[in-house]
Amino acid sequence: MTVTLLLEPLPADARIDDLASTFREVPADAPALRVGELSTQRGDGVFETISVTNGHAQETGPHLERLRNSAVICELPEPNLPQWRAAIARAVELLPGEGEFALKLVLSRGVEHGPAPTAWLHAAPASDFSRPREQGISVVTLDRGYAHDAAAKAPWLLLGAKTLSYATNMAALREAHRRGADDTIFTSSDGFVMEGPTSSVILRHGDLYSTPAPSGAILHGTTQMSLFDHLAETGRRTQYRDIRIEELSTADAIWLVSSVRLAAGVTELDGAIFPYDAEETRAFNEYLLTPRD
Repeated sequence: MTVTLLLEPLPADARIDDLASTFREVPADAPALRVGELSTQRGDGVFETISVTNGHAQETGPHLERLRNSAVICELPEPNLPQWRAAIARAVELLPGEGEFALKLVLSRGVEHGPAPTAWLHAAPASDFSRPREQGISVVTLDRGYAHDAAAKAPWLLLGAKTLSYATNMAALREAHRRGADDTIFTSSDGFVMEGPTSSVILRHGDLYSTPAPSGAILHGTTQMSLFDHLAETGRRTQYRDIRIEELSTADAIWLVSSVRLAAGVTELDGAIFPYDAEETRAFNEYLLTPRD
């Protein structure tokens, strides 16, 4: 089953009582977007993907805050977060109460010469990620093509925003598959670990869990933040820092984490067998499948 809602985007500071009147459901076989939509023509928009697990939208607040941050970076109209919350709640109501779904939120610059902006959300059954969660993944490192401090020097690259321009990310995944791997870890041209095309990277050295510092060139992962909160609450040490590429091979374990796939442990790195902690990965996913706000 799928659910699509089209929103009439409200200004960020708009206050209305009947938020439900500002969005409507669209049948799966009905036309929804105009041909001139800039999200499809130029990838000019931002998005978030929320996991809906057994009737609960996970980490709605952090996802909406990141949607707002992405809009600000891209100079899009700031979204009205209460409106989006209401639309998310409505979509969840329309979905079955059991199972895993991917709920995608999109805010686009709209149609050239109007109307603008446009916004919608779409929910569909999530892919079956039991294998990567339970058996892990093989990864290769790929050069992302710029330095880890590029965001400060070239803000027009929009590196801190989750934009719809994902062609490069998908090309990286295809390259990983050509090399016989499941996924990739991006590295910077000056030798630092960055992120995956659709995930955050977490390393464990001894009892220290670390992830690349969110410098603006790295998207701050909502799942990674939630997992770090959980680790801290259970007495484990976490750290945001610059991580050199060489540290990947010295880690005791590595995970790629994301909203829908959740935690996937690395079993192979650049063609070499890598230590995989099945028990800790299972515990991570058990936590990530619980209701989280």
